[in-house]
Amino acid sequence: MHGWNGDGHMGWMGIWWILGAAVLPVVVWALLKSARRPTAGRGESPEDIVERRYANGEIDQEIYQRMLTDLKGSAGMLL
Repeated sequence: MHGWNGDGHMGWMGIWWILGAAVLPVVVWALLKSARRPTAGRGESPEDIVERRYANGEIDQEIYQRMLTDLKGSAGMLL
């Protein structure tokens, strides 16, 4: 009869189940955290960033308009 004290097989399986149960939540947490990371620096234009901040409620309409005006003014100066 083989059991937990027999050939050790069941003991190793138990350890692997415990390790898997401990690692799985960490992997899920890391994936969710990376999915929520802001996309700034990933090809977003300055206008896109201002629009995203306004949509998220980080800035109000007055600041949003002023930032867009400033961006359009500075873009014209660069050309």
